[in-house]
Amino acid sequence: MSSTLIIGLIVAYFCILIGISYITSRNTDSETFFLANRASPWYVVAFGMIGTSLSGVTFVSIPGMVAAAEFSYLQLVLGYLLGYFVIATVLMPMYYRMNLVSIYTYLEQRFGWWSYKTGAAFFLLSRTLGAAIRLFLVAGVLQLAVFDELGVPFSVSVIITIALIWVYTFRGGMKTIIWTDTFQTTAMLVAVGTSIWLISDELNLGFQGMIDTIQASDYSQVFYWDVKDSRYFLKQFFSGAFIAIVMTGLDQDMMQKNLSCKNIGEAQKNMFWFSIILVFVNILFLALGALLYIYANAKGIALPERGDDVFPFLALNHFTYFAGIVFILGIIAITYASADSALTALTTSFCVDFLDFKSRPEQERVRMRYIVHAGFSLVMVLVIIVFDILNNDSVVTAVFKVAGYTYGPLLGMYTFGLYTKRAVRDKFVPAVCIIAPLLTFILSYNSVDWFWGYEFGFEVLILNGFLTFVGLMAVSSGRIDELELVQEKQTA
Repeated sequence: MSSTLIIGLIVAYFCILIGISYITSRNTDSETFFLANRASPWYVVAFGMIGTSLSGVTFVSIPGMVAAAEFSYLQLVLGYLLGYFVIATVLMPMYYRMNLVSIYTYLEQRFGWWSYKTGAAFFLLSRTLGAAIRLFLVAGVLQLAVFDELGVPFSVSVIITIALIWVYTFRGGMKTIIWTDTFQTTAMLVAVGTSIWLISDELNLGFQGMIDTIQASDYSQVFYWDVKDSRYFLKQFFSGAFIAIVMTGLDQDMMQKNLSCKNIGEAQKNMFWFSIILVFVNILFLALGALLYIYANAKGIALPERGDDVFPFLALNHFTYFAGIVFILGIIAITYASADSALTALTTSFCVDFLDFKSRPEQERVRMRYIVHAGFSLVMVLVIIVFDILNNDSVVTAVFKVAGYTYGPLLGMYTFGLYTKRAVRDKFVPAVCIIAPLLTFILSYNSVDWFWGYEFGFEVLILNGFLTFVGLMAVSSGRIDELELVQEKQTA
């Protein structure tokens, strides 16, 4: 596939996004940028969140990990359902009752100033790293497909990628993203469905034949019951539940979309349908992964060692021209659907949580918002370049590792706040939230030697949250007067 064609596709795609941005960003203000004036249709939010929650990591890494992990990833996805139920019934009603813009404002009312800033800072760290890692994936694919041939350095292609995102998000913010995500999710699903159809057709498989072939292959095992295996069902299921809670329910990016709905009832409908659809979409990605390896075996194609490279390698070198175009459009769509909303959420959190945004006049808010938006764009560029130098893992593994260590303190703080009536010594909370991830790393690194061969996987998130909870208990007191004051404010 020629680099000229791919660049033409990228330009055409971004022209559509910029067109959507132009339409949705007229007559906007800070309320529009942050929460889309709380007028987003719930079904549009639910559909668009599919693309945001998946990203290019799912598009490339999930199919690529099928050879090593088979369909065990589905155990994690099933755990998401439990996590989304907790979000819809516990967290979202509280956020709406408190009329929050930044969800971390809860921590200030429950614990104090230091806890609030600590929680917001951990989100900024986690979301910046997570979004940058996801963008790293698509930047690498585009580098391989286009920019290497043109002699463009990786750092320059990364700058171009993020600059394009900044162009269509800096004015409209959440109102723009609600609709660009809908377009991008549609493009992603069309790409996945088309890829599955094209591979099945190449292998002369009908719909039922495709299902039978996947089931009979070496890739279709879902459940694992060896407790020492990192794929053990209960480890994966509960890790999935807690990952969903922290990466959606305690994440400003995902909750900002939910808070843009008209009321709590519509937001809960959004969460219900989003969670159901997400399971089936992940099954599609796993099926695609199995078909990729079945196709390669049938054609005698030697695949790259890294699973992340399998889909790009086949799409750009062995599939038809049309299939290659579909792949490029799909990975662009799903990656930017995740990255654009992350950039908006980071801007929102920093403005609201650290810059005393509400007390400033609207003209100053706009100026500050533009500066912060550009600042986080630059930070993402730097993180991607550093990650390219240091990383050796699968990208999906790297994403969940980052989540385990950076979202763990948020999990512990919210759990302690919601399920205990104890006050904490607020000034000690930052220390607790730093020590807990360090202890988690030490225990995880030595788990095989210290715990009779047990190997930690994604459940480091649960361990991290638990250690944070224990630390908060250690710096807490028996007073409940502060909590009672918060409850009075919530019911007022």
